[in-house]
Amino acid sequence: MERSLSMELVRVTEAAALSSARWMGRGKKEEADDAATSAMRDVFDTIPMKGTVVIGEGEMDEAPMLYIGEKLGNGYGARVDVAVDPLEGTNIVAQGTWNALAVIAIADHKQLLHAPDMYMNKIAVGPEAVGKVDINASIAENLQAVAEAKKKDVEDVVAVVLNRERHQGIIEEIREAGARIKLIPDGDVAAAINTAFDHTGVDILFGIGGAPEGVLAAVGLKCLGGEIQGKLLPANDEERLRCEQMGIEDVDKVLYMEDFCGGDDAIFAATGVTDGELLKGVQFKGQKATTQTLVMRAKSGTVRFIDGDHSLKKKPNLVMKP
Repeated sequence: MERSLSMELVRVTEAAALSSARWMGRGKKEEADDAATSAMRDVFDTIPMKGTVVIGEGEMDEAPMLYIGEKLGNGYGARVDVAVDPLEGTNIVAQGTWNALAVIAIADHKQLLHAPDMYMNKIAVGPEAVGKVDINASIAENLQAVAEAKKKDVEDVVAVVLNRERHQGIIEEIREAGARIKLIPDGDVAAAINTAFDHTGVDILFGIGGAPEGVLAAVGLKCLGGEIQGKLLPANDEERLRCEQMGIEDVDKVLYMEDFCGGDDAIFAATGVTDGELLKGVQFKGQKATTQTLVMRAKSGTVRFIDGDHSLKKKPNLVMKP
């Protein structure tokens, strides 16, 4: 992949964030998602790559754009797999709360897991705890391992967990172990990425979330030198068959980083839609808007935070054609 793709992808996530942020707090999550998806798709037409969506908005008959199998880019440049979540946190934007993102991840062709739209159990940590955690170990054992890796007491470790009834057992185990918890309403891609940055205040992610979001988080953590493990949780025979159709032969196996994202190169980009621990959300003032984006490349290990100032008058549709 050309390294210039990193900056091209920033344009894509910025457009999605700018479009969806207009819907913040208005209680209309579908409209926010549609705005992000349309803007992201428009900008993709200008990107020099030959991309194929492997994680997207659904199957061709379920989504009008950014569907699985859709071709993206202007037909020139590298052949890549593309994972997108135009708006990670539709409920977050509708309610005006924290950590909504516009997210893209790309890797070389056939290097991203084709994860079906179902639940996945996940554990994620930053670089210091790589190789120390095990999704099959107990919550207490993993918390102790992270504490030792980060030279903390268990009481100082913070676990981030989606606030769901299905996680009540995990929550109780974390509390019994003596660690602290940050419960989040939505947005486990942001939560997983946050484990790799000390200033976000979280050390480990536990729990069940979407499998596609697991792939996006894996690319981000690959760029950061972190780790994610996952186990698919098909709810019925139909979902098991779907896994097999997407090339996952052993549905019950533990998925590691190389299963999520193989090869030595990948790019991850995310623009804040609403404020979060890691990224500021979009701010509007008259005909101006500001964004903050995280863009990272696995091959070089480069991590960039990019502040953007946008003239909405000069690009009313958020797309600048070359």
